[in-house]
Amino acid sequence: MELAEASAKPRRRGRPRKDQTQPDAPRARLLRKGVEILTEKGFSAVGIEEILAAAGVPKGSFYYYFENKDAFGLALIDEYAGYFARKLDRWFGNEDRAPLDRLRDFVADARAGMARYGYRRGCLVGNLGQEMGVLPDVFRDRLTAVFADWEARTARCLRAARAAGEIGEDSDCAGLARFFWIGWEGAVLRAKLERRADALDAFADGFLDTLQATQGGKTARPPV
Repeated sequence: MELAEASAKPRRRGRPRKDQTQPDAPRARLLRKGVEILTEKGFSAVGIEEILAAAGVPKGSFYYYFENKDAFGLALIDEYAGYFARKLDRWFGNEDRAPLDRLRDFVADARAGMARYGYRRGCLVGNLGQEMGVLPDVFRDRLTAVFADWEARTARCLRAARAAGEIGEDSDCAGLARFFWIGWEGAVLRAKLERRADALDAFADGFLDTLQATQGGKTARPPV
């Protein structure tokens, strides 16, 4: 059964007995495996049976947990957004490290994560953004909100760098954070395409060089 078929089916009656907030609960397993698969493959190309099999959940149980395909897709975005926000907070909020070193640490972790899976997996949010031509419009607002959240967390790290004198005192941290995510998502896509880290390294090095060139009071602005 393809995901496209799922939206036409009504939700089954009844509720699962198990607490679905537990990591080993069927709903949690569906979300976890769905995120793993959709960081590698497109949403429109993945069949429900593939996710059910990976999660070890019976085929008939899907509609106990999700009303339809769209509800499942939105839940996957929320699951990934929560996971990634915690990752950003772990790196960007590490006050034992200088602010720009926190950014380097995030890049190194992401690079290692892509390498671990042979550069087959990318960013679920970025992947879905590329499919917006065939996804419901409700996905657009959710994906845009996730990017805005990541930019806000990055801007806080850059403001800490500004306060520490690592970048110019008038640097546009919000604009630089937006530029980072626009460029980083492109670099992730290129790394996945080429199956190597060159694009990640090139973008990260260029972004950090731009920031460090502002030391001594010069202003950092995203390129126009």
